[in-house]
This record gives sequence, C-alpha cells and structure tokens, in this order.
Amino acid sequence: MKRLVIFDLDGTLLNTVADIAAATNHALAANGYPTHSVDAIRSFVGNGINKLFERALPEGHKDEAEVLRIRASFVPYYNEHGAERTVPYPGIPELLTALQAHGLKLAVASNKYQEATLGLVAHFFPSIRFEAVLGQRREVPSKPNPRIVEEICALSGTERPDVLYVGDSGVDMETAANACVEVVGVTWGCRPRTELERYHPDWLVDRADEILPIALQQRN
Repeated sequence: MKRLVIFDLDGTLLNTVADIAAATNHALAANGYPTHSVDAIRSFVGNGINKLFERALPEGHKDEAEVLRIRASFVPYYNEHGAERTVPYPGIPELLTALQAHGLKLAVASNKYQEATLGLVAHFFPSIRFEAVLGQRREVPSKPNPRIVEEICALSGTERPDVLYVGDSGVDMETAANACVEVVGVTWGCRPRTELERYHPDWLVDRADEILPIALQQRN
C-alpha cells in the first residue's frame, strides 16, 4: 500500500480550463492582443502561466516583458474570478475522502502559481487534510523538474517507493519519472490519451474510482 498520493491540480483534481481561458482572454484583450478559444487555451496549459502567456501571445510578441505584462493583468482577475466556472472532476471529492479514510497522506503539486493553488484547494476541498499544497514559486523550478515532489516527500516524511503520483499530462508523467515514483495517468484532463501513452505510465485510468485500489494494493 502506498503512504502518500500526490496529485496534479489543473486537469487532474479540478477542471479549471474555462476560468483560465476567461482570465487569459481578459488579460490579452486588456493589452490589445487577440483572444483564443477555450480549446486552444486548453492546449497551452501545463507548464505554468508564464509559458501559457508565451504560447497565447502572437509571434513577435513573446518576449519576457510582454509575458510579464499579460501576467500583471491576469493574476488579479484570476484571483477574483478563478473559481466561478471551475469544478472538481467526477468522483474526485469521493476519492480524496476515501484515500484519507484509509490513512493515506495526500498532497498537491502544481505548476499553477502558489497563491491560486492554495486558494482553489482550500475552496474546493476544505475537509481534506493535505500534507502539502505546493504550486509554482519563484525559487523552485517548475515540473517536470522533480524538486516539488522531493520537497513534498521531505515535508511528509515519505520515501519514494511509498509515493503514488497522479497527473493528466506528459509534464506529469515526466515529473514522476524524474522523481523516480510510480505514476497514474488520468484521461479526463487537458491532454489526450495518446500523449500519456507515449510516457508508458504505470497505470492509465478513465475514472477517479480506479485510483483507490491502485493506491491500496499490496506490494509483491
């Protein structure tokens, strides 16, 4: 049985795409740039908001100064409106409750900036005790760098063989591989199944309730 389950946030625990798209388009329009469809913005997410803005900006305008200008418009808007259209994926609240009831430790490792990561987790999962809720921070490299997983292991006092990582993207699959922990790829998020399959995750699931027996299974 695993002792710690680490979840990605966007595309894994929460369907946040509509709110991310609204805030991104608000920031783009406020700075005179064309906006994008929700589906297009879905394909931009996964590597933190600076990379999101770089992908969303037109060619010739992807420099750091413009990315920071879009960020300055995005963050206040998203902090105020980021939970308006966001919802947990089906079965996620029940899964977290069940894992907690079985005594497993839980944590979140996200490339979303820290303030929003903390706010959304507290808003949508107030009854869940997380060992750590970590997002993108200036001094810590983003996923797929394994630093965030290593930090959570240290904070929770958990060895890597006792960790299960759950995510919806190639970035998450790489993060788990780089951290040397077992990984579950979930198919309901922002990336297609084919992307996950390329990384050969230990498990690939279509429903949240499939994760509980994986976390509880006994080692050979």
